[in-house]
Amino acid sequence: MLKILGRSSSINVRKVLWACAELGIEYQREDWGNGFKSTHSPEFLALNPNAMVPVIQDEDFVLWESNTIIRYLARAYRGESLYPAAPKIRAGIDRWIDWQAADLNPAWSYVFSALVRHNPEHPDPERIKAAAASWADKMSILEGQLKATGAFVAGPAFTLADIPIGLSVNRWFSTPLQRPDLPAVSAYYERLSLRPAFIAHGRNGQP
Repeated sequence: MLKILGRSSSINVRKVLWACAELGIEYQREDWGNGFKSTHSPEFLALNPNAMVPVIQDEDFVLWESNTIIRYLARAYRGESLYPAAPKIRAGIDRWIDWQAADLNPAWSYVFSALVRHNPEHPDPERIKAAAASWADKMSILEGQLKATGAFVAGPAFTLADIPIGLSVNRWFSTPLQRPDLPAVSAYYERLSLRPAFIAHGRNGQP
């Protein structure tokens, strides 16, 4: 059985849990990370030298990096409906998965850490203001894409790209800051909320 190493409150672990729920994959999960078993232990570092969750073990195969994991799961567990093999369709999905990691995540990192995690290392109000503006700029890009598709981030159907993007949208609405009116993003959030897997692993009270 697939084994997932990582605490369920981690946004990156939740990507994997949500993907498993969508794909009907049975798994066992072990708590690792903040407040649980240390990811800096030799046992964990042998699996992931970055000391970060999630890690999966699929029989004798070990994999880390959450977006890589969900792509692997879709390919290994008959997830063609979420991650079609057609090169142009798959590229469109990959584009938004990579955008979430490379552009959207860095935009919210400082402000989320300051306003939700109350990290004492992120006290600068000017940086919080600048980060909030940067985050809003990136969300306006998502707004434009969702207006164009009228449904999900990569097109009319739910795909693998909606998992990392959906979790970031949940974080957007969970952070106490002034947000611009983005009606397509709001409608998308409600559309995702019709999916039981998103309620379980996304819109579940955890930012």
